[in-house]
Amino acid sequence: MVGSKEKSKEKRDKRLQEISLLRTIPYSDHQRWWTSETVAVVTGANRGIGFEMVRQLAGHGLTVILTSRDENVGVEAAKILQEGGFNVDFHRLDILDSSSIQEFCEWIKEKYGFIDVLINNAGVNYNVGSDNSVEFSHMVISTNYYGTKNIINAMIPLMRHACQGARIVNVTSRLGRLKGRHSKLENEDVRAKLMDVDSLTEEIVDKTVSEFLKQVEEGTWESGGWPHSFTDYSVSKMAVNAYTRVLAKELSERPEGEKIYANCFCPGWVKTAMTGYAGNVSAEDGADTGVWLALLPDQAITGKFFAERREISF
Repeated sequence: MVGSKEKSKEKRDKRLQEISLLRTIPYSDHQRWWTSETVAVVTGANRGIGFEMVRQLAGHGLTVILTSRDENVGVEAAKILQEGGFNVDFHRLDILDSSSIQEFCEWIKEKYGFIDVLINNAGVNYNVGSDNSVEFSHMVISTNYYGTKNIINAMIPLMRHACQGARIVNVTSRLGRLKGRHSKLENEDVRAKLMDVDSLTEEIVDKTVSEFLKQVEEGTWESGGWPHSFTDYSVSKMAVNAYTRVLAKELSERPEGEKIYANCFCPGWVKTAMTGYAGNVSAEDGADTGVWLALLPDQAITGKFFAERREISF
């Protein structure tokens, strides 16, 4: 087991070194579908991975809107980047508050008219280290899953129609995988439903998280086959992963010139406040795949799950 862990770490470290090298290679003119007028929105971006994605996107020449639930903290975060010469704007956004979302949309329409990229980074987790509790499961599911859906639904009408397509990138986690060594899901019925892409619907995903929350309230979740570590967070990201596939399928039916491409990615165990700074990946490395997905020249990629710039299974 130790040998396996060491090999896994060596493989990951090697891949991160490769990515660090790739980041030093600038995009060529024919790859750059964006300009300084291309508008990207990053939610929950006052620190950590979100802040780093804003910095990297702005570094590539996009106009980036940094959002945060805490206005004072968000203003200061944006100011740091503005003073560094980056084209970064700020607006308060609480993805759990419908009035906040509406106000944000109206501001976007008035100031920019549209957006081209939406990165959903805002999220919460109340379990750190080996702790596991479902005490805050309603808040975790509401924020990570329903909050993400809320802002996506609000932003889609504002996404610019263009031949290169608009992009939605959802920050998620390997903890939400349905199979593979990171998957801790034991409920075979749930796994079967969420893996059946042809039959998968938003209603099925909603029903899955509702069933989980119901079992939490009844105190039966442990025998329900749900993950036994980072339980509520894992279920929330499992739902985001499934929803990303549903969303991508729906958006792929749009006519040419109105396409929106949706993907999700796992940044890894990043050294941020959410992990109690116990992670093994820097915020810079963790943000990389999200930025890479947002800027992909091959815009036809959609409904996929990535980590370290590589597609992984759901």
